[in-house]
Amino acid sequence: MKRVLYITYYFPPSGGSGVQRGLKMVKYLPESGWEPLVLTVDPEKAAYPDLDPAMAADVPAETHVERTDSWDPYSMYARLMGRSKQDVVGVGFLGADHTSTKERFARWIRANVFLPDARVGWARFAVKAGRRLSESPGYDAIVTTGPPHSAHLVGYRLSRETGIPWVADLRDAWPDPAYQAMLPAGNWARRRDERLRNRALQHAHARVAVTKDLAAHMTDAVGAPFEVIRNGFDPDDMLDSDQNRLSTSQAVTELKNRFLLVHTGNLSPARDPEPLWNVLERDKNASRWPRLQVVFIGNVDPTILEQIGRRGLSERVTCIRYVPHAEAVSWMKTAAALLLPINRVMGSAGIVTGKVYEYLASTRPVIALGEPGGEADGLLSDSGGGRLYSYEDESGLAEELDRHYQAWEAGQPVIGATHDDLGPYSRRTQAAALAGILDDLNS
Repeated sequence: MKRVLYITYYFPPSGGSGVQRGLKMVKYLPESGWEPLVLTVDPEKAAYPDLDPAMAADVPAETHVERTDSWDPYSMYARLMGRSKQDVVGVGFLGADHTSTKERFARWIRANVFLPDARVGWARFAVKAGRRLSESPGYDAIVTTGPPHSAHLVGYRLSRETGIPWVADLRDAWPDPAYQAMLPAGNWARRRDERLRNRALQHAHARVAVTKDLAAHMTDAVGAPFEVIRNGFDPDDMLDSDQNRLSTSQAVTELKNRFLLVHTGNLSPARDPEPLWNVLERDKNASRWPRLQVVFIGNVDPTILEQIGRRGLSERVTCIRYVPHAEAVSWMKTAAALLLPINRVMGSAGIVTGKVYEYLASTRPVIALGEPGGEADGLLSDSGGGRLYSYEDESGLAEELDRHYQAWEAGQPVIGATHDDLGPYSRRTQAAALAGILDDLNS
């Protein structure tokens, strides 16, 4: 069996969406003849937005995991803000005071000094460890996954020094347009970031992106071709999801006999499902959907919660902070329908959030907000798993809620995709695709 050095910042005990792709590749690559050596950061030195130690159960027992030191600017930022480090490490500035002078200054530093990202202090430690691992036990290929895109700088250095072929795997664009509006980078910093990106990724022996749109965008930006290996779901996660783990939850007891419209994961201002609030606000007196309850599983930006309160919708919304991944899957399977707002940013037609595949695998129907005709819309249509409406189509959203609510009330709830439709999106299938690229590079 050949060895691949798999470089990822997010790895258990890290939780959240960023850990999933790398973890599942490590789990399934051995089935295709590749033994992963994982190179990651020491959890004591890491800047993880959430923790989920239970996901370590997916790491094969024989997998070597090398954890390195890191210098992390979040510690300095926490001191500046007078808060703990854990409180300031978020996803997409979730929970930050967007009007604070200190916050704006910290973002300027982040955008203009720490390139390509705030985890770049990990890179030199990872390169040192990667050199040592190249000598013993040795490896035949390198894979880096980002963000953080500083992981690709590690792959670039190691590949240049060792001559070992390297695959760069991008889960998001570099730079990411979803964050550009919040990061006031100057012209010099933007040019510097692009030079770092192009120098690194042009050297990669293969480049991978998670959607067709992202692959096309990055091909144009870098001037080198990208292949597509989509995100997906792990069938084991769906089978292991235990509905009983929710049975003692007070929230479940309070929500019994309710139509649950569930969103799992972090909810940032760019994904605020404002059309839903408009529809529910107009419905306050009409009681069109008297037992409809919106349930947020994960971290929600305070600006969204403030808007819900101003509109008098607090009783319609239940918020449950971050839960372990297995419990989040159980919530998906408990839902009458799943809410999927897609970032309202430039290029949103090409965004396919990682959780949509687990949404589909839960067999619950998806109600999405985004750009009609985009990749997420096509995925929902092709799989039969749901429907997408534009952020301007409030009447369409209301009619979709009607359709689902009436079917649920009649005891014949709408179903989503079936597993027969989702085979191409299995994590096992995607690991095999990555192994095929590695095989080609080592032939």
